Amino acid sequence: MSFAGSDELLSASAQKLASLIREGKLSPVDLVDLYITRIEAENPALNAVVADRFEHARREARGAADKLARNRAGEPLPPLFGVPCTVKEGIAVLGMPHTAGVFARKHLRAEQDARVVRRVREAGAVVLGVTNMPEGGLWLETDNRVYGRTNNPWDLARIPGGSSGGEAAILAAGASPFGIGSDIAGSIRIPAAMCGVFGHKPTGGLVSNQGYWPDVPGALDTFLCTGPMTRRAEDLWPLLGLMAERTLEEQPDTIDLRDVTVYPLETTGAARIRPSKRQAVRRAAAALEARGARIAELRTRGLEKALFIWTAMMEEEAGALTYGEVLGNGRPIRIARELLRAPFPSAPHTVQALLVAGIEALLKSVPAPIATWSTAGKRLREELEAELGPRGVILHPTYTRSAPRHWEPLLTPLDFVCTAVFNVLAFPVTQVPAGFDEIGLPLGVQVAGRRNADALTIAVARALEEDLGGWTKARRKTRGQSRATIAP
Repeated sequence: MSFAGSDELLSASAQKLASLIREGKLSPVDLVDLYITRIEAENPALNAVVADRFEHARREARGAADKLARNRAGEPLPPLFGVPCTVKEGIAVLGMPHTAGVFARKHLRAEQDARVVRRVREAGAVVLGVTNMPEGGLWLETDNRVYGRTNNPWDLARIPGGSSGGEAAILAAGASPFGIGSDIAGSIRIPAAMCGVFGHKPTGGLVSNQGYWPDVPGALDTFLCTGPMTRRAEDLWPLLGLMAERTLEEQPDTIDLRDVTVYPLETTGAARIRPSKRQAVRRAAAALEARGARIAELRTRGLEKALFIWTAMMEEEAGALTYGEVLGNGRPIRIARELLRAPFPSAPHTVQALLVAGIEALLKSVPAPIATWSTAGKRLREELEAELGPRGVILHPTYTRSAPRHWEPLLTPLDFVCTAVFNVLAFPVTQVPAGFDEIGLPLGVQVAGRRNADALTIAVARALEEDLGGWTKARRKTRGQSRATIAP
């Protein structure tokens, strides 16, 4: 089937698509078919959508079209009526696989929607499928022994980031208007940056994680954040409003950038940042200054200790929970034995996951001043919030460099510190596409604010979208084959 203006529909925001449907200018059936066709064209090379619900989605689209035809009185329709989307596989979608990439869970399917999925579907969205993630969600390489490896749509030889890597890849390819991801150390922001899309890590606790696996205890439920991933900045706030557990008081439209103070941080000393990423921060700061924002130097110190703070605060809350138990679906695995099995095709775990589990086990066996660093983290939160105030934002690279090649993150496993510290601080952070590096790969900049300043970071992201160019549909350099999509 051909579609008039299909290129425009494949690049439009979710808000624009919903508006066209409500106005009777676009059929939800045609829209869902269009995006299914795009997924079928893009996904064989990406392996991003790992299980589809296309027939269910088509039935839901037909139901939406019937409702639209009967709505002669012009009754209000839900805000996302008929708009397709995708969801990270670790977030439950009724009837879909819910493995989180863990081999021991490969036969499990979700018995109900996650809370956030239910809210988005009640708002009229149509879920097309679920997207790939690393085993248990704790690594940059989106790869597992259930679905295989996901590739970056800009260059199939490179990673899309993790753990919401499948979501970022399919969005960047123009094959989904928006998605739902999760973030405990940068898992929304890093893949969004590597693929060139937007991602928002909300204030800790603002969005429910109910229905996400693996479950997290205690304050880890605040450090882990479910949030929206989009191609257009204008979608972030409406989606966050649908997902949030409480009413969002302030609106991005009410924020005057002339009242905003910007604190650019090209590096904190916690990781080595490549020149292209530093330049992206400079460009973002200059763009905001041109809009009237004030540029200032951050006085608060402590971000250079991000790795120690994140590790201590995570460990303090994790208790007996280990990544090795996550990989075994609740039963600890024998890491040394599994490493010996890893090179064989029948092995249940990737080398990357086993190395992370091994490092974690080693660190747990070494006495560490957890309380000291946790206290330092809480003090850092207080000092940063005092300095930032209600109208201050930090600009910081989302990652040390653009998307690495497959396997390369094993050489620099601690580079996630660029994003991780903001999780334990519970700060809202919006990842913004910030142009391209010298070889044409996407760059990203984080906009962070104090707790409950989600409207502020998203308002800044909207401005930077205009000034830095925002999302561009991925134009990959090479093509390749990957494992086929698994149908429900």
